[in-house]
Amino acid sequence: MFFHISLERNLLLHPRHFGPHLQDKLVAKLIKDVEGTCSGRHGFIVAITSVEEIGKGLIREGTSFVTFPVKFKCIVFRPFKEEILEAVVKMVNKMGFFAEVGPVQVFVSKHLIPDDMEFQSGDAPNYTNSDGSVSYNLY
Repeated sequence: MFFHISLERNLLLHPRHFGPHLQDKLVAKLIKDVEGTCSGRHGFIVAITSVEEIGKGLIREGTSFVTFPVKFKCIVFRPFKEEILEAVVKMVNKMGFFAEVGPVQVFVSKHLIPDDMEFQSGDAPNYTNSDGSVSYNLY
């Protein structure tokens, strides 16, 4: 579910940011560009925990921008197939229900809901057991 991994990115920085606080500008740009993004390989990047290394910059010809290789550690959220997760139900309808697990939206089809549960429409749509207890509803 959550992993602490090392990643590397190349950051492109405009020359106006060069000066005594160059490292601070690079870290701020890294956080802005990377946190909250998602990749199929690593998952959803929740937070950057540390910057391990900022390499030497390479000047891009004709633009005066500089590319800096940055190595950092971050926490990623990556759910796996058949993993059990706690979710918040957001919408219930006769086809199933939508729920959110952190940044991930999940749809559970009515075909995956046990047969003894029935859809109840109304002001608060839900799925109800045969004994009358509500299992899937909005909170």
